[in-house]
Amino acid sequence: MDYSPKKKTAYRGAHAGNIVDEFKAYGLPLWSVYVVGGIKLIAATALLVGIIIPLLVVPSALALLIMMMGAIAMHIKIKDSLMQTAPALIMLALAVAVIALA
Repeated sequence: MDYSPKKKTAYRGAHAGNIVDEFKAYGLPLWSVYVVGGIKLIAATALLVGIIIPLLVVPSALALLIMMMGAIAMHIKIKDSLMQTAPALIMLALAVAVIALA
């Protein structure tokens, strides 16, 4: 399976062909692609490290929760379908579950 940010998927906002075009459709600058990607990578890594250092679990899940709220807001802003918004909704629900169970 190819999860490349350059690949077109049914879940991309505004039916964009890649992540850069998706962020353009949201009205976001190019640099935000890298900032958002970096934050998500750091938060996901911290969540995994949280298995060993439990103190990291809630802050990292909270960071992902905030990121997914922003993602959902962007999907709503450009009137994406529920199908396109579903991955962010699922990740939001998982972040809430992690926080609730921590």
